[in-house]
Amino acid sequence: MGETAPFGRGRVRRLFGLDRTGAEPGETRSGQPLRPFTLPNLVGLIRLLAIPVFLVFAFNSGDGKSLTAAAIFFLISAGDYVDGFLARVTGQYSRFGALLDPVVDRLTILSGVVVCWHFNLLPHVLLLLLALRELVTLGLARWGLSHGVDIEVNWFGRAAVFPVMAALLFAMIVPGWFPDTLLVIGLIMATIATVLYARVGRDQVRDLTESAQP
Repeated sequence: MGETAPFGRGRVRRLFGLDRTGAEPGETRSGQPLRPFTLPNLVGLIRLLAIPVFLVFAFNSGDGKSLTAAAIFFLISAGDYVDGFLARVTGQYSRFGALLDPVVDRLTILSGVVVCWHFNLLPHVLLLLLALRELVTLGLARWGLSHGVDIEVNWFGRAAVFPVMAALLFAMIVPGWFPDTLLVIGLIMATIATVLYARVGRDQVRDLTESAQP
């Protein structure tokens, strides 16, 4: 009995995404079937379709401070956790989900950047840096795929999502020093994550190139 409790706690931690140690599921790796028809992927597609709805409500608000738009943005952002939780509960991991999820995350952040920029809800220089970081991250992912490698999400990348999303969300409700501070924190963590992505991707491509040589 004394040995089963830690194992049980470990399973719960993994289920709720608190423990991300270990390799990513094999079904998500390059070369695996897409398997688009899963419950987690349905959540991901709903998140994607909700982005233009968020933009409509935000731009129709007049000043960008819309509780309805903020609520939709929150649900889109929270959906990132929901689809991951569902994948862990059901075991419905898929290559399609591994490709879709980061794209939806980047588009969600960029849509928040557009709204906050248009209505001057956050400092433009911070928003510009955030947008550039998201575009660079998409470019790195595309570069990795073209070279046959998967650049896995690191700790800084996971942790940066919360302050960045929260900054955009709070800026649509109560703009001021609090969302500004959150965005600075998120930007620092996201930049570190991007540097690590680039280094890991470079090393993986170099290893593949060397192993392919006779």
